[in-house]
Amino acid sequence: MPNPKPHTVTELTEGVLEGAYGPDPKNVTVTSAFWLYHTTRLAGGEVTYHNHYLLLRAGESFGACSFEAGELSPDFCENASGFPLERLLRSETTPVRIAALDAYLSNVRPHRDAADAEPLILPTGTPELRARARDAAIAGLLDVEPGAKVALIGVVNPLIEAIRERGGVCLPCDLNLRTTQWGEPVSDDMTEVLGRADAVVATGMTLSNGTFDLILEHCRLHDIPLVVYAQTGSAVARAFLTGGVTALSAEAFPFSQFSADATVLYRYRADSSAPALEEAS
Repeated sequence: MPNPKPHTVTELTEGVLEGAYGPDPKNVTVTSAFWLYHTTRLAGGEVTYHNHYLLLRAGESFGACSFEAGELSPDFCENASGFPLERLLRSETTPVRIAALDAYLSNVRPHRDAADAEPLILPTGTPELRARARDAAIAGLLDVEPGAKVALIGVVNPLIEAIRERGGVCLPCDLNLRTTQWGEPVSDDMTEVLGRADAVVATGMTLSNGTFDLILEHCRLHDIPLVVYAQTGSAVARAFLTGGVTALSAEAFPFSQFSADATVLYRYRADSSAPALEEAS
């Protein structure tokens, strides 16, 4: 039977707990858990990105969730290994639930085995080169007319450039950044930005801060394309293809910023089958 099409993250989680997507999560064990704090500043930039991640391994795959500083302490991982995913899916802490959900869905169907995934090689190189290749690949999922307004929920400066190169007018929105690297204002009002958008590009961080369902519903209601670029929560976002998400850029752990060597990014489109492997440029 095909998997059911969820309308919200809560509905997806309930479906997993009920066994609608694969094996009973009571029988899927976390074999390792780790907490990461990562900062990066690209050459020539003035913005330091601060990223926090929870990662859970289940079987052959990792699940991940990014979160805000202070939401989850490193000592969570002390006893998480050995827990069944079912227990973590019922956690009161959102990043734990999302990481567990991502681990389950990634283990059931890894991106590397997904027939509808388009694998794209990010080249060996500097962080700047790899970031540009990644963000060009993400922007390549946009199908907009020149001059279209694209809401960017979760600001990455190279992605703003990539959107502009495709003719889009970027409407940046972020809870932590106040300006782009070019000094342009960044909104902290997602509702206002969505109201002006012809298309939306949103990060996987929206899964942990509770805004994903709101963005998804807005795009469904107004028939607006929604592209999700996800390192963390990528298998969770994939469950909403054809259900509001029109395209997805997914990275499995270890993410591109943790390597100087070639790595694979997986692109999905709701309305097409996957092309052959190619290299991003």
